[in-house]
Amino acid sequence: MLVDTERLQSAVAGRDARFDGWVFLAVTSTGIYCRPSCPAVKPKREHMRFYASAASAQEAGYRACKRCRPDAAPGSPQWDWRSDVTARAMRLIGEGVVDREGAAGLAGRLGYSLRQLERLLIAEVGAGPAALARAQRAQCARVLIESSDMELGRVAFAAGFASIRAFNRVVAEVYACSPTELRRRARSRGRGAAEAGGALRLRLAYREPFEASNLFGHLVAAAAPGVEEWRDGAYRRTLSLPHGPGIASLRPAEGYVECRLRLTDVRDVTAAVARCRRALDLDADPVAAQEVLGADALLGPLVKKTPGRRVPRKADGEEYALRAVIGQQVSTAAAATVAARLAERYGERVDDPEGGLARLFPAPERVARIDPGELAMPRRRAQTVVALAAAIADGRVEVGPGADWDATRTALARVPGVGPWTVEMIAMRALGDPDAFPVGDLGVVKGAKCLGLPSSPRALTGAAEAWRPWRAYAVQYLWATGDHPTNRLPNDRKEAEEQ
Repeated sequence: MLVDTERLQSAVAGRDARFDGWVFLAVTSTGIYCRPSCPAVKPKREHMRFYASAASAQEAGYRACKRCRPDAAPGSPQWDWRSDVTARAMRLIGEGVVDREGAAGLAGRLGYSLRQLERLLIAEVGAGPAALARAQRAQCARVLIESSDMELGRVAFAAGFASIRAFNRVVAEVYACSPTELRRRARSRGRGAAEAGGALRLRLAYREPFEASNLFGHLVAAAAPGVEEWRDGAYRRTLSLPHGPGIASLRPAEGYVECRLRLTDVRDVTAAVARCRRALDLDADPVAAQEVLGADALLGPLVKKTPGRRVPRKADGEEYALRAVIGQQVSTAAAATVAARLAERYGERVDDPEGGLARLFPAPERVARIDPGELAMPRRRAQTVVALAAAIADGRVEVGPGADWDATRTALARVPGVGPWTVEMIAMRALGDPDAFPVGDLGVVKGAKCLGLPSSPRALTGAAEAWRPWRAYAVQYLWATGDHPTNRLPNDRKEAEEQ
């Protein structure tokens, strides 16, 4: 619910881009909704209306601004740092759950009735799950129309529409033009160059500032060969998607991340984009973390030197949970090697016409059936990997975007062999909890010592209270005090292999 109208009007007057995606400005005199940072002439205050989502603005009868393209802004950071029902629902909608399972399926995943969930979402963001999914379908359709040469009929179904008629109607209502006209305009502006070989090329927006070094450096240093790689300046990995495997290539660029997707089924565009955004923490509000961490006497200078560090996550929470156990008490490189061997033996094969990707990481259901004695790791750790896989497979542990963070921590702690370090690493890199804090992590302890902070778990936990609720971001600065490959952006494939 938006209540601070005075603050929002000031944000519009100052064209404050930090509010983009967080709130949408609708103008009663034009019938258009915009980003707060829209460069157009600002309306009079009496003509301003504010909405918490593009869906609620559309439900009120407004159409998207063609100049600032409000639906292309990063998503609201609220859904990234919160774990309540509304945030969990928004993350699942972003994954395309409503398109695949319907609004009732979404409610069932969250343990609510559809009526209860609709009431919560309307109170919080001004629209129910069906309207939110409709807005997302429209945005996905626009991206595909403008960035590919895909036939418009295929675009309709790829974006999640049930019929071409619904696709045409919604695009016309939201963008005030037909899909054909939308593509023509994109071509006239020089947008929409098709990618050779059937790949889709998209731009993933983020909020400034954005520091790519530790983000991509960590993903590459911990990459499991065959599942992930660094090639031609991009982090590439296989994706296990609802309708089949896919491959994503993510390259940092000026003002955005270039995303190239190869999909078995184009209906997985929404899910693939959501997972790529999650892996790179692109919906974060770095300024909010910077305000807290930058005020710390010891951490502050590091924050001011390299603002905008993100938390390197994983595209698949289930995969990371298992790899966190594999990585217990071993080096980053050793854990990546074991993960690669596991994928080579048990993972589904993937065809990569561009590089060296060959396998999906095996699903928990498959890992749960493995004899622990077959795994190349200490017996007890192998038993923990299999036990955690079984707990994820049968629903006792939930590590997806719809997970309740506190409930997941409790469930993880019940799995034999999963200790506090593993729980917090999973919370940070799989669940996306911005306040996760693996206090016993070797890199965290070394970073604390380097800065003159106490290194004992109890004392460091006490010192870290001042960093709440952004302790996961503080971890990135503690890690960055050391000379480790995770803190460097590889310049080429050779350097990545040497790491």
